[in-house]
Amino acid sequence: MKLTMLYSFLKADIEEVEKELSQAIHSDTELLKDASLHLLQAGGKRIRPVFVLLAAKTGQYDIHRVKNAAVALELIHMASLVHDDVIDNADMRRGRTTIQAEWNNQIAMYTGDYMFARALNYMTVIQNPSAHKILSDAIVELCIGEIAQIQDKYRFNQSTRDYFRRIKRKTALLIAVSCQLGAVAGNASADIQKRLYRFGYYVGMAYQITDDILDFTSTEKELGKPAGGDLLQGNITLPVFYAMENPEISSRIKKVHEEMPGEDLRQIIDDILKTDAIKRSSAISQRYLRKALDQLDEIPQSKAKKSLRDIALFIGKRKY
Repeated sequence: MKLTMLYSFLKADIEEVEKELSQAIHSDTELLKDASLHLLQAGGKRIRPVFVLLAAKTGQYDIHRVKNAAVALELIHMASLVHDDVIDNADMRRGRTTIQAEWNNQIAMYTGDYMFARALNYMTVIQNPSAHKILSDAIVELCIGEIAQIQDKYRFNQSTRDYFRRIKRKTALLIAVSCQLGAVAGNASADIQKRLYRFGYYVGMAYQITDDILDFTSTEKELGKPAGGDLLQGNITLPVFYAMENPEISSRIKKVHEEMPGEDLRQIIDDILKTDAIKRSSAISQRYLRKALDQLDEIPQSKAKKSLRDIALFIGKRKY
C-alpha cells in the first residue's frame, strides 16, 4: 500500500496546500523563483503538511486557516534541505540535482533563507502568539542541530547521546511541531496538543533512524542519492555506532573520508551489514513507534486518528 492511501480523504486539502506552496515560493526575481521551483517540483512525501492537517482534524478544522501552518512547516523543511545540501556538498536530492549543484552555494543559501522568510509570512495568518513562539523555537533548535551536524562530521568518538540529540533537532522536532501546530490551528484542547507533540516527536525519531538504516540497505535508485552517502559525508548514524563496537570494522570506518573510492566504501557498507547493527537500530526505531502509538490512546476515535496511527505503522514497516 502507498503512503498516500492512508490519508486519501485529505486529497482535496493536500492539493490546496500544494497550490499554496507554489504561490508561496513565487518571486519576481526569476532566478529565485526557478531555484525554489526546482526543489518543489522534485516532489516529496509532504509528511509534515499531512501531520498538520490530521492533527487539526482533532479540533475545529478549517482548511483556509490550517493550510497556512501546513505551508509554513513544509517551507521550513524545504529550506533546511537546501542548506543541508550546501553543508554536505550534495549533488542529488530526490533523484534530481540539488540547487547548489544546478546553480551554486550562494544561490542555494539565499533560496533557503527566502523559504524560511516566506514560512514566517504564512504563520502570521494564525493569530495565536503561542503558535508563533512554537515555530520560532523550532527554527532556533533546527539551526543548532545543523551546526551540531557540522561540528560532529567525522568525529568518530562521539556518543549515541550526541546522535539522538542531533536527530531530535534535525528531524523529530519539526514533525512534533507539525502535529502540535495543527492541533493549535484547529483549537484542539491543551492536552491533545501535548499528546500530538509527543506523538510527532516519537514518530520523527523512528522516521530518522529508519532513514539512517535505509542509507545502508537501499539502492541508489531507491534513495535518490548514493547509498552510504551519510557515512561518506562524515555523518555518524546509529547503525555505524553499533557496527563500531567491532574493533576491526571500527578501524576501517575511522578511515572514511569524502574522497574515498566507491569500491572501498562499498566494502565498509558490506561489513556493517554483516553485523547486528541494522537489527539493533531497527529495534530502537520500533521502541519509539510504540511510544508514539501510546500517545494516541487518549485521543477520541476519528478518521484522522486512524490515519495518524496507520502512518506511524507504515513508517515502521519501510523496507530495510
